[in-house]
Amino acid sequence: MRLTRWLSQWLNPRAPEDAPAPQADEDDVEDADVDPFNPFPEPVSIEIRDTFDLHSIAPRDVRRVVEEYLLEARQKGFPSVRIIHGKGVGVQREIVRSILAATPFVEHYRDAPPEAGGWGATIARLSSSGNRKEMMNAE
Repeated sequence: MRLTRWLSQWLNPRAPEDAPAPQADEDDVEDADVDPFNPFPEPVSIEIRDTFDLHSIAPRDVRRVVEEYLLEARQKGFPSVRIIHGKGVGVQREIVRSILAATPFVEHYRDAPPEAGGWGATIARLSSSGNRKEMMNAE
């Protein structure tokens, strides 16, 4: 393994000049194909439920992920969804709500009740048709 080789070189920095070059094993060949900045090059599948927590999503990806989540939730037939964005200073909340406001099949959205996250989560009502009804914000 690469870690073992690194530790060996770190512990014994001066290898004899006539020492044979280390041979690559199967693990090294596999590891060589992994981008250290993107260890998961394949899309990650997650189960679509009526609640989505954004805490594990990088801020730069929130808009794209929420848009895709809403499409999948509608396709699954959920009448409403709860998006947990956290309380913080409200940046993610505003991003989520701007997406909801621009999504044609979102009928309305509001803060979650206190037992479901309060203003740290938003509940959105989805329509089965593409027609947008009047936006109602209960804040």
